Amino acid sequence: MKISNPVLPGFDADPSMIRVGDTYYIANSTFEWWPGVRLHESKDLVHWRLLPSPLDRVSQLDMRGTVSGGGIWAPDLSYADGMFWLVYTDVTIVNGAFKDGTNYLVTAPHIEGPWSEPTRLNGVGFDASLFHDDDGRKYLVQQTWDFREYHHAFDGITLTEFDPESRTLMPQTARRIWRGTDVKVVEGPHLYRRNGYYYLFAAEGGTQYEHQESVARSTTLEADSFEVMPNNPLISNFDTPDSYLQKQGHGALVDTPGGEWYYASLCARPWRHDTEPSHGVRGWCTLGRETSIQKVGWDEGGWPFIVGGRGGSRYVQAPRDAVRTDVPQGNSGHDEFNDPVLDRNWNTLRVPFGAEMGHVGGGRLTLRGQGSLCNRHDLSLVARRWQAFTFDAQVKLDFEPHNYMQMAGLTNYYNDLCWSWVFVTWNEKTRRRVIEVAQNDFNAYTSYLRDDAVPIPDDVSSVWLQTCVRTDRYSYRYSFDGIHWRQIGVGLDAAILSDDHVAQRYGGFFTGAFVGMACVDLSGYAASASFESFDYRERDDGRSPSPATGER
Repeated sequence: MKISNPVLPGFDADPSMIRVGDTYYIANSTFEWWPGVRLHESKDLVHWRLLPSPLDRVSQLDMRGTVSGGGIWAPDLSYADGMFWLVYTDVTIVNGAFKDGTNYLVTAPHIEGPWSEPTRLNGVGFDASLFHDDDGRKYLVQQTWDFREYHHAFDGITLTEFDPESRTLMPQTARRIWRGTDVKVVEGPHLYRRNGYYYLFAAEGGTQYEHQESVARSTTLEADSFEVMPNNPLISNFDTPDSYLQKQGHGALVDTPGGEWYYASLCARPWRHDTEPSHGVRGWCTLGRETSIQKVGWDEGGWPFIVGGRGGSRYVQAPRDAVRTDVPQGNSGHDEFNDPVLDRNWNTLRVPFGAEMGHVGGGRLTLRGQGSLCNRHDLSLVARRWQAFTFDAQVKLDFEPHNYMQMAGLTNYYNDLCWSWVFVTWNEKTRRRVIEVAQNDFNAYTSYLRDDAVPIPDDVSSVWLQTCVRTDRYSYRYSFDGIHWRQIGVGLDAAILSDDHVAQRYGGFFTGAFVGMACVDLSGYAASASFESFDYRERDDGRSPSPATGER
């Protein structure tokens, strides 16, 4: 079998990978999206099954009002003493000198739970991981944030001993174990033991095109005791602009039962407009930061290296002892909304789906109108990740607005600053329902149809809405019978929904594009919209691989 990278396509960043017996697990960041932390499992590193999220109740994670790009940063999954341990950071500020964040710990006897209520650890820095040493002692390893303007903000890697009995840290043991290299921006640390050494894997260079994973080692855990790997970085694409995978770094190391080694890292697949030079513009990553897996070897000096070169490979040989994992193929999906709970592929923003937002079951998803798509407190939006460069998504909508402040439709969404949608609303001049297309680009709001908004005939009760995404451009269509479709003459630049576009003006550029359904009622009367038969269908454009993932 071959690993086809990315193994987790579409916004699955900051992977923390472990093995328990013959099963591998990956935990990924979710930031402001609910539920918190994505979990996948596999027995072959090729096919991955989506598991229930461990943070599924507000008592574990309360993100109402959290800024975009805040929320869950770089969770760390580990297994020791017969249970799973999950450390995660909840960040509330992303711009400016401060990165206010709190690190928490939850545990579970099984990967699917039940997961405990959180234990508060500290706020020293984000990207915290828990290291279980061979002698039974435990340590929290974390990036250290320095808000002072006369210091570099990334102040090395701090290690603090953790008391598992009281589940508290011992602040008096805290010490910096590694400053990082001159590349700077050291974060995402993980510690491992091998052949008498402590190996520290950490990301550097920021999480864009200069991103890399660096390695250092020491025979002790004393302060500033780690030496840098001579041939750093372990993995990076800063000098491979033509590679299929970009931005690789920030990940985790795992060994197989047969003694092979693999490294899971975040990655991205940028595209460029036809008018942009191949090396002048690194590209636009609408699918966000994804997860790739590379094979690792060890040289005579005991240092790790990426098999095939530090730029990584699109296709990688699976472990010799892999046990094939049977999961549904591909990422296309259809939902008739028959179940009384949302499918695992669906996400909401900051808070769980509940009565304030609407209800699901019996063949429909009903959304109750709340705030605008810019709202960070009360928003009725249900969406799923873009997982391919080209796809069509459509849904049937029943909605009876009574004023122009009531809107419901299909959205392509990055964050509260950058999104667009096709929606049904009310035109007070013609006194009838209409279809409009609008875009929000860093709060520059544009209504594209205005007086030419598409009128909905009075005898039409249902409207079908569709988006057609074609790598660098996307558009919207509508139908009054679900069979005959009409194109809306508005072509939108997909780059606006990319990490790279958002990063130009905002610090929280860590997620990726989503497609989904939303209902807004700014007049405050909670008008409801009914959605039926959502369909997400990927198209093969010859560029995007179709990894075998088992999301359900």
